Amino acid sequence: MKLIALLFSSFCILHSSFSAPPNIVVIVADDLGYADVTFHPQHPKEIVTPNLDSLAKAGVICRQGYVTGHVCSPTRAGLMLGRYQQRLGFYTGGEAGSGVPMNEKLFPQYLKPAGYATGQFGKWHLGPDLAWSPALRGFDEVFGFLGRGAHDYFKLDDPNDPIYRGTEVVKETGYLTDRLGEETAAFMTKHKAEPFFAYLAFNAVHAPLQAPEDEIAKFNTGNKDRDARLAMGKRMDDAIGRVMTALKDGGVWENTLLFFISDNGGPLAQSADNSPLRGGKHTDYEGGIRVPFLICWPAQLKPGEWQSPVTSLDILPTALAAAGVKVAATSVAGDSAKAETTLDGINLLPLLKGETAPASRDLFWCSGSDEGWWAVRSGDWKLVGEKDKLGLFDLSKDVSEANDLAKQMPEKVAELTKLHDAWLVEMAKPVKAGEKRYNMAAPAEKKPKKMTKEEKKKARDMERAKKRQPETPEAPKA
Repeated sequence: MKLIALLFSSFCILHSSFSAPPNIVVIVADDLGYADVTFHPQHPKEIVTPNLDSLAKAGVICRQGYVTGHVCSPTRAGLMLGRYQQRLGFYTGGEAGSGVPMNEKLFPQYLKPAGYATGQFGKWHLGPDLAWSPALRGFDEVFGFLGRGAHDYFKLDDPNDPIYRGTEVVKETGYLTDRLGEETAAFMTKHKAEPFFAYLAFNAVHAPLQAPEDEIAKFNTGNKDRDARLAMGKRMDDAIGRVMTALKDGGVWENTLLFFISDNGGPLAQSADNSPLRGGKHTDYEGGIRVPFLICWPAQLKPGEWQSPVTSLDILPTALAAAGVKVAATSVAGDSAKAETTLDGINLLPLLKGETAPASRDLFWCSGSDEGWWAVRSGDWKLVGEKDKLGLFDLSKDVSEANDLAKQMPEKVAELTKLHDAWLVEMAKPVKAGEKRYNMAAPAEKKPKKMTKEEKKKARDMERAKKRQPETPEAPKA
């Protein structure tokens, strides 16, 4: 009887893991170097991220994973919207950080009607103050900070840069990365009996480069900034391990769909390592927009590697497909309100399960005319614009973007530029200043047509007639 009971119990758990809607977890690192994780085959020997490595072994490593911005808030806006942030006129960090319009539907607002508990933990950066709080955007529980890209890791009671629980300021102690992991794990434990969506957005390893001294002392690269960055990464990995433990202890690990990305490439000026990629944060070379990217769903996805391009825009449609949530077409705010749009990403599940073959994709980036960066990838070809400089690269042979083919292949440059032009037509103008792209001039005003002699004479006669016309007397006041 005990054996029968055990088998029945095991069947129920297995059946539940496949039939119940999955939990959704999205973890975003901040400024993480492409090679600064141990699941990168070329990682430096000093890297220590055992929990991320464990997650990678249990899931799918997306070797060509991209984000939609080369700095923090544009990527986060695109992630929460499931659409290119440029559709709302967000080309720069300042534009996206100034606030996503409140009538725009965000990630948790798709899941709440489906019965999901929702929690946001960490960095928001999609609005400067409480008027833009994630607590007003579909998240049931919130613990983190709002308007800035960075936050002190130890000073958690600063009234000028407060930590919020919901919409209330709280005074906290401890190390911020630790606290974010603890709060997320507690949320998961609390809601383990129902489907939940947890958005854990670390500010690690973004500056300021701060970590507990005993953690920093474990590294000795000869570069103090590098040692601090590695210690911050290790502490973030510990927090991710705490989250994974909460999922396993709660019996929900198997039926949790978990994504891990960085919001952009690592900043080279702060000793990040993006090998073998060119460039880093603030650029549209691969080092600025290709990031560590993991997808894990033990009940549904076999561990392995995925070699075709994916993007952070794919996270929302993939999560909604897993949750059984259908996306209705919605009107876009602004001057494109007449158009009906859907999400810009794709559902990755049929691809990752081997049910469909990958197709060639077109991916786009643009930071507006003031910053000057833009790029388009079509298949293996990528065109990068840095103000007046254009670079053309075949990523299938040159992932480091070392061999510029622009002068040798002007036809391909023209083809990809035209592709980017067509994409920009669908995007809104920058909400602050400038044009959509550096080399796209504002539409020129039409010069007035030259008048004939007869037209000039007629215009002069009309002007004289106006001057001779008596003024209309004012009506008498009552």
